[in-house]
Amino acid sequence: MKRLDDKQFKKLQELRSRIDAIDLELVNLLQERLKVAEEIGKTKAKADAQPLDVVREREVINNILNYNQGKFPPDGLKVIFGEIISACRNAQRPARIAFLGPETTFTHIAATKFFGNAPKFTAQGSITEVFEEVERKRADFGVVPVENSVEGTVALTLDGLRDYKIKVCGEIFIPISHDLINRSGRMDKIRRILSHPHALAQCRHWLRKHLPAVPLEEVVSTAQAARWAAIDPSVAAIASPLAARTYDLQVVAKSIEDYAGNTTRFLILGHECPRPSGNDKTSLILSLEDKPGSLFKLLEPLAHRGINLTKIQSRPVKDEPWRYLFYVDIIGHMEEERVREGIEAIKEGCTMLICLGSYPVGELRD
Repeated sequence: MKRLDDKQFKKLQELRSRIDAIDLELVNLLQERLKVAEEIGKTKAKADAQPLDVVREREVINNILNYNQGKFPPDGLKVIFGEIISACRNAQRPARIAFLGPETTFTHIAATKFFGNAPKFTAQGSITEVFEEVERKRADFGVVPVENSVEGTVALTLDGLRDYKIKVCGEIFIPISHDLINRSGRMDKIRRILSHPHALAQCRHWLRKHLPAVPLEEVVSTAQAARWAAIDPSVAAIASPLAARTYDLQVVAKSIEDYAGNTTRFLILGHECPRPSGNDKTSLILSLEDKPGSLFKLLEPLAHRGINLTKIQSRPVKDEPWRYLFYVDIIGHMEEERVREGIEAIKEGCTMLICLGSYPVGELRD
């Protein structure tokens, strides 16, 4: 590699000096932003309002992207300002976020994508524990998986929505990419493959083709599989790229999931619903009268008002054989007149109806 001559080196030093000056200016502006955010926090505290305002935070990001007009890489700008917003929000009042752990699972990734890295994250051993932490207000928010595009609905999350007094106040979609990882990075060293049952199922065809003789073992999480692989050179894990970096493991094969576009939807649990954003979703739990046409009576008032039903999932009531609850997602916010009227109309054919919450439609976050 050639060395810079004196003229080139001088030019480089001048440019670096400009970068240093810009960086200092950015720090001064960030400090000023933090002071304003703290004043906002004091105003919210007097009104006993939650620091998290999902609608406002999306407005901030969209305003920045529109102003930028693509000159700075948009994805990088979203990450940068996402963390700035996270730090400023946390300065207003530190947030406690419970998630289905341990760390480096896809639920952990979803939590940091939604809230940024500033809050205090506490890993829970089960989905039920996440609900308990939020309901008892030991956590401000919780993050749990609710459905996967390949494996379907997470039943324990549906049960938690029924059993605990919480609100759904957000959602986020995370693309699921599974890597095969171990200490050596070599396939011929693998004697066992460990992972969560869902991860093994999502990679079954690749495993059958490339490692048909290697036994598969189920563990409670992809993170636990990575921990085993970190201490046992004969073990490979199917886990996230974050797990490989965290546990200093090597990638044997990347993206071994069988279906491209594999995505998991995660719910954000809390106590207050966000205000309308103009692009919202409302989640309901209901049970229907045991009469002919009861399901039609549910759908007809929604269709009549032009309300799009995006999900309907049945779940048996455990202590009442052959009786079912329905989990329903509709487009719109419960503060909108047509949505409110639609919900009131379907109440007539329900023996029970619970509104779980309204929240902005989730984004797919890489």
